[in-house]
Amino acid sequence: MTEQTIETLSVNEWGEKIPSLKAPISKRIIICTPTTGLVRIEWVHARYHMTIPCNWSSADIMQLMDNYAPLNFMVADARNICVDLAVRHQYQWLLFIDHDTCPPPDTMIKMNQYMLDGRVPVVGGLYRAKGYPPEPLVYRGRGNGYYKDWKPGDMVWVDGLPMGCTLINVGLLAAMHDASPEYEVGGHKVRRVFHTPGEVGLDKDTGEWRTISGTEDLWWCTRVMQEGWLKKCGYDYVADREFPFLIDTSIDCKHINPDGRVF
Repeated sequence: MTEQTIETLSVNEWGEKIPSLKAPISKRIIICTPTTGLVRIEWVHARYHMTIPCNWSSADIMQLMDNYAPLNFMVADARNICVDLAVRHQYQWLLFIDHDTCPPPDTMIKMNQYMLDGRVPVVGGLYRAKGYPPEPLVYRGRGNGYYKDWKPGDMVWVDGLPMGCTLINVGLLAAMHDASPEYEVGGHKVRRVFHTPGEVGLDKDTGEWRTISGTEDLWWCTRVMQEGWLKKCGYDYVADREFPFLIDTSIDCKHINPDGRVF
């Protein structure tokens, strides 16, 4: 962490010394927003009206992406660009807030407590799928639907969570970044920390035609567990848990469509 220092450069008209920053503010957290470039005003109010904790330091990156134009960025690529920036500039934490996720006003206050505690490297807020009924994106296992044995306000341990409002320790991301293959997207050389799985072909064992698809967030969660990254990075508090990621359901976000429908 780069510490903040003070250097006096001049005096004002009353002869008082004027302090100014000599070194950059400590790189504690970077907030990343993968986006198509269009956001609802509700998102703007939610994002920029959050309460900021005392003695807080943060930076923002707005990463444009488009799911349809091949020259722009898919979701996983946008996240990899954000991870690359956070790692290269040595931030301590990365907070994803997607362009369709509206966090509550006290999100930063609650995330700050997890940052101060430091034992849990991955903490997500709660939000729901864009559908009817709007199922909560809270997962234990794969292919078995959502996990429902909790009540609002609970801290829920899971093995799969979305990235729309998720805090991740950059030390964990940096270790994965260094072990991931490099590739180029849109002129950026990044590492494949996140990946959107997709495969179509014949199963050699059964001869059946199979289609496999998924999302970059659950793929990343599975990778963290299968490759043992929590243990490798010293997160013993969570490394041996069956469900090592935390969803704080008191951080109850809204999921919003471009037409203003909220889920």
